[in-house]
Amino acid sequence: MQVTIDRERTAHAECLEGFGPLGVWTTLDGMRAQRAAEFARQLETWGYGALWLPEAVGRDPLILIGFLAAHTSQLHFATGIANIYARDPMTMRAALETLGEVCGGRFALGLGVSHAHLVSKLRGHEYGKPVATMRKYLETLRGALYRALPLRAPVPIVLAALREKMLALAASEAQGVHPYLVTPEHTAQARERIGPDVWLAPEQMLLLQTDPGKAREIARTHLAVYIRLPNYQNNLLELGFGEEDFANGGSDRLVDALVAWGDEDALLARIQQHWDAGANHVCIQPFRNDGGPGPDQDLLARLAPRRQS
Repeated sequence: MQVTIDRERTAHAECLEGFGPLGVWTTLDGMRAQRAAEFARQLETWGYGALWLPEAVGRDPLILIGFLAAHTSQLHFATGIANIYARDPMTMRAALETLGEVCGGRFALGLGVSHAHLVSKLRGHEYGKPVATMRKYLETLRGALYRALPLRAPVPIVLAALREKMLALAASEAQGVHPYLVTPEHTAQARERIGPDVWLAPEQMLLLQTDPGKAREIARTHLAVYIRLPNYQNNLLELGFGEEDFANGGSDRLVDALVAWGDEDALLARIQQHWDAGANHVCIQPFRNDGGPGPDQDLLARLAPRRQS
C-alpha cells in the first residue's frame, strides 16, 4: 500500500512540475475550436507551462481540453474550475480518467463549489455547505466505479480554495490549491495555512495599461460580476478590505489590489510577488485594453517566459 501511495505522489508531483512557474487562465469561448488550438500551440511556443479553462455558461472545459491536448505536445491543462454540481462523482471520475489518458500526464483537475446563484438558479440544484459538500464529493469521487483500463499515472486534483477550512481540506485531500481573485498577501496566507508541500497556483488578473483612469475603468468591467459574490467578499473582508470597497464597482484600493495594471515591469513585479509569497505556479489572466472578452495576446507575447529567460 505504501509503495502505491509513494508512486501516486511521485506521479502527481511530476505532472504539476510540468506546469512550470507560469500559466495562462482565460476563456476561449470567443474562439472557434481550430482557432483555440492555434492559440494553445502559440502558448507552447511562448513557453507558458499551462492553460487553465473555467466553467460557467459556455463550452464544456473538459471536452475542450481533450481537443486541445490532441493539438499540442507539451502544454499542460487544468480546469479553473470544473463545477462539482455539473457532474456527479461517477461522471467526473470517468472524465478525470479519460483526460488523464488522452492528455498523457498533462492534465490536472481543478474542482470548485462554484456560487449559489449559478448552482441553484441556473442549474436547479440545492447549494450545500461548501466544505462539507466538497469533502463528500471527493470521498465519493475516489470510490466511484470505473472499469476502463486504469491510468498509468494518476491525475492531480486541485481545489478552488480561499479561506481557512477549504484550504485545510485541499491540503489534506487534494494535491493542490487554486485560489481565484486574490492578492499576493493571500498567497502568503494560503502558503502558511497549507504548509510547504502542497502545490499552490493563484490566479492573477493583468492589464497592460499605464493610464490609471483607463486601467481602473477596464478593470471594473471585469470585476463587477465577482465582487458582488459572497464567497469572494468574505475572503476579501478577511484580507482587510471593508464593505465600502465593494461599492460603485470597487474602490481604487480594491481594484488595484486585484488587477495588476501598468507597464510590463509592473506586471512582472506583481507576478514575482506571488512567487515570493510561496506560489509554485501563477495563472495570469490577461485582460484586453478594449475591455472585450478573451486574452490579450500581445501582452502574453510580451510576458512570454521564453522572452524573459
